[in-house]
Amino acid sequence: MRHCINCCIQLSPDDTHKQRIGCRGGPQHSRQECPVCKGENKIVFRVDGKQMNLLAILEVRAEGNESWGGFLRFRKGKRCSLVFGLIIMTLVMASYILSGAHQELLISSPFHYGAFPSSPSLIDGENPSDMKEHHHQPSVNNISYVKDYPSIKLIINSITARIEFTTRQLPDVEDLKKQELHMFSVIPSKFLPDSQSPCWYEEFTGRNTSDPYRSNSYALYSRRFRSTFDALRKAFWSHLSHAAGKHYRLRCLPRFYIIGQPKCGTTDLYDRLRLHPEVKFSAIKEPHWWTRKRFGIVRLRDGLRDRYPVEDYLDLFDLAAHQIHQGLQASSAKEHSKMNRIIIGEASASTMWDNNAWTFFYDNSSDGEPPFLTQDFIHAFQPDAKLIVMLRDPVERLYSDYLYFASSNKSADDFHEKVTEALQLFENCVLDYSLRACVYNNTLNNAMPVRLQVGLYAVYLLDWFTVFNKKQFLVLRLEDHASNVKYTMHRVFQFLNLGPLSEKQEALMTKSPASNARRPEDRNLGPMWPVTQRILQDFYGPFNARLAQLLADEAFAWKKT
Repeated sequence: MRHCINCCIQLSPDDTHKQRIGCRGGPQHSRQECPVCKGENKIVFRVDGKQMNLLAILEVRAEGNESWGGFLRFRKGKRCSLVFGLIIMTLVMASYILSGAHQELLISSPFHYGAFPSSPSLIDGENPSDMKEHHHQPSVNNISYVKDYPSIKLIINSITARIEFTTRQLPDVEDLKKQELHMFSVIPSKFLPDSQSPCWYEEFTGRNTSDPYRSNSYALYSRRFRSTFDALRKAFWSHLSHAAGKHYRLRCLPRFYIIGQPKCGTTDLYDRLRLHPEVKFSAIKEPHWWTRKRFGIVRLRDGLRDRYPVEDYLDLFDLAAHQIHQGLQASSAKEHSKMNRIIIGEASASTMWDNNAWTFFYDNSSDGEPPFLTQDFIHAFQPDAKLIVMLRDPVERLYSDYLYFASSNKSADDFHEKVTEALQLFENCVLDYSLRACVYNNTLNNAMPVRLQVGLYAVYLLDWFTVFNKKQFLVLRLEDHASNVKYTMHRVFQFLNLGPLSEKQEALMTKSPASNARRPEDRNLGPMWPVTQRILQDFYGPFNARLAQLLADEAFAWKKT
């Protein structure tokens, strides 16, 4: 970052004894003229702090038709002013040269609070191959942002003093039914005993000439899903069951969910896991039905659309349901056993944390906390569901998230400013409301320029653990997945009770390139500022400590990454 000092030395022909010097320093100085010099009869010199590119500009302006010779006839006081200015300029230039690559003034400055040492940063989106340790030293330390640290630390201390991890009160099933009458009328309370995934047969009343996906909202609102539904249409009629003159279709829900978090490697885990022959995912990688589409949300800032009914969500599992149906109808025990081992998965990275829609559809509680969360409804239908969570150092996750979603003007400077603003907004909330109320506050989440709340893993997991048994979770770290993909995938196989793979299948799964890597243009932006990293480490520290305690694993404190 450029650090310049502009000084103007007034030369007044009517004042031979007084010399007034006005100086401005630091990266955020005003562009206005010097209040002393007024832009007239002045000697201006500027020092540009770019390494090995020091420029000293001596500019002399005179009024009227004064010649260069006139300048040489300045009185003694004027010559002293010039000499004094040149001496200052020489000292400043010497300090830059002597400090070398550090780019720091040896002359003390009231704008320089000292720089924090840079620490290793991880620069990847969800790319495990880049999760190796990289040491980055920015070419120039951001002096003005280092100055921010003491005031921002006060904000973080204020937030930390108000952190209280409380247990939420669970709603009754009858209250859930009142909120989602249609969902409870479609999904049964019991499923087929011979299927690994929760499946059931329902009557299909349409004719053989009708389009079963004609009104599906996923197909209507997105062109990229139309080819998917074309394939579903072709296979639909051959997979119906017939009995007593009626047609029946097999319906299924996922056996397991990859529930979070965004920019933590969920895409890479999904891409590898779907190579296992016993695993079938939804036709769309991230349906976001439980958290968004069932409320009619595509982008919250775009307003609400018609709600996606549960039937539209179930349609996404029809290809898997067709294979399971084949196994259930198979005459040979071998074919029946093979198809019976199929399990269905779903991988929406919003499932764990996104409850922003509750303020629009549920009665607001008196304390500002949502009365119902996503996990309440999933548990009502699937109390035995398996849940996979992939996490990452929340500091690095936030920067990756920023680079992925920011549309323009991306830089370490801009990221720092957005982090500062988000922390101030979060503090304003916790001054008046509970931690949970602020984490699930839709207005706050939309106002924050970076998704600070997504990295508060402990808050979300505590709320999930109050609904589901802890044994139903597999919580992974992206850092471990990046360093040993094979080991991570074996843990997932064991957790889901999947059969072994052949050597060729395992090699394909574990040696394939990582998915959803950071874009090259984002990589060129480099790491966040060290002071920004320190601020975020301070903020997330108490939440990471609680998470490590919750999971009985100090690795989730991310003290060393």
